[in-house]
Amino acid sequence: MNLDLKANEIRQDIIKMLLEAGSGHSAGPLGMADVFTALYFGGVLNYDSKDPWKKDRDRVILSNGHICPVWYATLAHAGFFPYDLLLTLRKLGSGLQGHPHYRELPGVENTGGPLGQGLSQAIGQAMAAKMDGQDWRVYAMMSDGELDEGQTWEAIMFAGKNNLHNLTAIVDRNNIQIDGFTEDVMPLENLVDKWTAFNWSVIEINGHNMAEIIAAIEKAKTVFENPTVIIAHTIPGKGVDFMQWKPEWHGKPPKADEAKNALHQLRTLGGKIQSEHQ
Repeated sequence: MNLDLKANEIRQDIIKMLLEAGSGHSAGPLGMADVFTALYFGGVLNYDSKDPWKKDRDRVILSNGHICPVWYATLAHAGFFPYDLLLTLRKLGSGLQGHPHYRELPGVENTGGPLGQGLSQAIGQAMAAKMDGQDWRVYAMMSDGELDEGQTWEAIMFAGKNNLHNLTAIVDRNNIQIDGFTEDVMPLENLVDKWTAFNWSVIEINGHNMAEIIAAIEKAKTVFENPTVIIAHTIPGKGVDFMQWKPEWHGKPPKADEAKNALHQLRTLGGKIQSEHQ
């Protein structure tokens, strides 16, 4: 499977979903499409879409629940639920709500929404696995903006103290949040030094390089001294030029003409990816 092409397909679906819904977040889902693709299609995550709640599965916890369109699209592509359901995003009665709801869909492991809580949820799962002597792993998907939250740092301290080596946090370091750029709202750097000081192993990657993403996840599995955080540097709105690096696209969907433009750009890019690998 061409992972870059799969990520491009997922980005196209995100645009279609948001257009149909008429609401939702654009920048973050587009920016994290490569990471989610690598996680579910790169051979690093233990799951079975036909048996989504099998006991030894790895758990994925989405803390920054507002980027759920990328999770939903990835799960549909992986066969967790019918692909046609994607266009019910944010519809009344749909399992694809604007923030994920625990087990509302196969593969959805947590309720997400209030930022800063997902890492604590993941820690609970990781602690349970260790207490039960299980070897499945937990992946906490996080935003950089939620690192403004005090609870996040309490959780980081707790995980480091308890050497939760079966826990991997993946931070979407896209440098934007709803009010602007992170370093203007509440400066976060130096993130590497901060996480290291709390007894975490830190890996920095290009969040759009499939080989780097997969290698980092695999490396985290070899760390037994402490939990690992992967800081994935991403471009918000990746693949759509008028959305990239624009904080105003954090929390709004494209209009019809904007979606048409975005899909044209992504389809053109998909054609280039396909031709380069033929």
